[in-house]
Amino acid sequence: MTPRFPRFAALLAILLVGTLPCAHAVEYTQVNTTASKISFTYNQFGSRAYGTFGKFDATLDFDTANPTAAHAKLTIDLASIDAGGSDANSELQKPAWFNTADYPVATFESTGVKALGNHRYLITGNLTLRGMTRELQVKVLLKPEHAIGVFDGDIIVKRRDFKIGEGEWGDTVVSNDINIRFRIVAPER
Repeated sequence: MTPRFPRFAALLAILLVGTLPCAHAVEYTQVNTTASKISFTYNQFGSRAYGTFGKFDATLDFDTANPTAAHAKLTIDLASIDAGGSDANSELQKPAWFNTADYPVATFESTGVKALGNHRYLITGNLTLRGMTRELQVKVLLKPEHAIGVFDGDIIVKRRDFKIGEGEWGDTVVSNDINIRFRIVAPER
């Protein structure tokens, strides 16, 4: 056996393993909103508070072979907020907060996606809330699980950037940093 044969066999094995079906690109184009979740945390009077949004729509066009061409849009029904009690939920819909009578939804729409490696992506997009639009970047981890893609991410939104909690709430009673976490579930296509 010549020294070239082991090198050739090793190269052939690497090439064959690289073409096995387990190393294929996957597309995600539908979102299962029932299995997905959007939650948030903030501090009020120095205590941590938790809430969720119960109704939202999402569209997704994501191909792991070409993530830079991906597009996502998320529309949240702000009246679906659950901040832990009916008084808080009612208060958050008033003009000083979300003003849901004039601005019933918040929308995030991606403008670009950058692959970071290891199923991690940086998504740039525009968040529109209370009629104001701000560009945001969010790091997302894609967890492929049994023909399902789970997109996990979180971002800190500054409530004052969108004039949320004006008036008596504009001070430090409620933290300016609102940590939004999301788990978007999409089946493979």
